[in-house]
Amino acid sequence: MPHLSDPNTQAMRRLLTLGPALAAALSAALPRQAWAQSGVAWPRDSAVPGGVAHVPLGPAGQRPQAFADAAPLLVLGDPSGWTALVGIPLSAEPGTARIRVRSEGSEGGEREMAYTVRAKRYTEQHLKVSPRTVDLSPEDLARHERERAHQQAVIATFSAPPSVPLQMRQPTPGRRSSSFGLRRFFNGQPRSPHSGMDIAAATGTPVIAPMPSTVLDTGNYFFNGNTVWLDHGGGLLSMMCHLSRIDVKVGDRLAPGERVGAVGATGRVTGPHLHWTVSLNRASVDPALFLDA
Repeated sequence: MPHLSDPNTQAMRRLLTLGPALAAALSAALPRQAWAQSGVAWPRDSAVPGGVAHVPLGPAGQRPQAFADAAPLLVLGDPSGWTALVGIPLSAEPGTARIRVRSEGSEGGEREMAYTVRAKRYTEQHLKVSPRTVDLSPEDLARHERERAHQQAVIATFSAPPSVPLQMRQPTPGRRSSSFGLRRFFNGQPRSPHSGMDIAAATGTPVIAPMPSTVLDTGNYFFNGNTVWLDHGGGLLSMMCHLSRIDVKVGDRLAPGERVGAVGATGRVTGPHLHWTVSLNRASVDPALFLDA
């Protein structure tokens, strides 16, 4: 319930003295920061590789458009102040980064805005494994390349921005067994940083939608096994991997907590767990930034 001293509450009281019709019309224009509640904006602001930067864009009568290179950005707020949420790739170098902002109407035009990417060192893990577990056969490599091209098209999805807070629920109970950003070296050879959160759970444990979602893609992939992509809006996506079963189909609309599938060990894994990737403007970002703990 809003506090009596809240500016929006005071404004509503003043509006009610103007008559019901005028009050209803004007109240629709009151600022609504759906992405910021209780003084916390989700995802948490963390301008590091693999993090999310909050870049204030200032006031504008209409929602501005913003871009990081060619990727459209999620812009939230209201006419009193807009903010671009920028997913920062794990490969980003520390230093100054820029986005392009395009406004309509009287504020029309395009401008650049800068923000600073801070350095972050992620954990490294060095493993000795059998060469056949590292090197792919020509057939497996060809399959992986085909699947990667398909998933790059999925990642580029950009739909209407979400109208709810971006706080997420952990999609399955369990211990976080492998952290986001972990860099593995197999027999001295570097592999791509871990692009998601691994959650250890028994096969068959339910996997749920972390926030309102539309099922964007499903399939069985070489590395990821049974996989579901969820679209949360505005270029914010979730990918659930290694499922033992998929209980949704493309186009399904899910409320938070609705079942997506079940934990499994499909794909290139050594045991049952859920791999959960969160993607924002085509960059994999730390899912923990969307969680309360």
